Amino acid sequence: MSNESRTASGRKAAIVTGGGTGVGAATAIGLADRGFDVMINYSRSDKEAREVEAACRAKGVDAIAVQGSVAEDADCKRLAQTAAERWGRLDVLINNAGITTFIGSDNWDALTADDFQRIIGVNTVGTFQMVRACAPLLKKQGGAIVNVSSIAGALGIGSSIPYVASKGAMNSMTLFFARSLAPHVRVNAVCPGLITSRWFIDGIGQQGFEKIKAGYEKSTPLQTACSPEDVADAVLWLAVGARTTTGELILLDSGTHLGRTGNTVPTKEAR
Repeated sequence: MSNESRTASGRKAAIVTGGGTGVGAATAIGLADRGFDVMINYSRSDKEAREVEAACRAKGVDAIAVQGSVAEDADCKRLAQTAAERWGRLDVLINNAGITTFIGSDNWDALTADDFQRIIGVNTVGTFQMVRACAPLLKKQGGAIVNVSSIAGALGIGSSIPYVASKGAMNSMTLFFARSLAPHVRVNAVCPGLITSRWFIDGIGQQGFEKIKAGYEKSTPLQTACSPEDVADAVLWLAVGARTTTGELILLDSGTHLGRTGNTVPTKEAR
């Protein structure tokens, strides 16, 4: 397929960072389901990204897997330029790439400045650089940005202090960009709690994950963890629908932010 025919397809186009696995993969495939041409950005998951690319192509759209680190500004610019050259447009940017270090809260003081800089570099600076690189294209189309954040940034809990700080910064940037890119581009974020993806399993092991998942499902009002598809559903609604929604931070935490389950007010009988 030539660049000319791609540009003339009339389909909308999207970039999904961290699109090879988990939430990113589910979102990329969901966008293809909705008729979007999709760029699947990945850092290390080449095999998985190629599989997502094939799954998107099977739905009749154009898809391309592109390696690059969002922590590198040159890579962010290259991703935007590739979309411009391949499709002549960009309608949606999903900032999903993210990293952490899994460390217990009791060991918070063992973290180094390098830990902070590495995590902030991907999660926070990477988001900023992708928005900056893609904003001109998105403005032309009246597009949308969805940042995949975390309840870590809203509640101050999570796998590590750098991760909490990076997602808090992402939430603040979401509000800033919602104002500064309006009325041309809508900017929102989703803030999931525990997700049943390999990201957690790779970080803490299967046994550790199962223990945390059991505790999470016991303590949250909805008594369930998010699947990658659950998060993708919310991302897709914000990206494709939600025409009058911008500057929202949607918590996908099964009610974690409500506190412990149960009625906290004693009943008459209990008194």
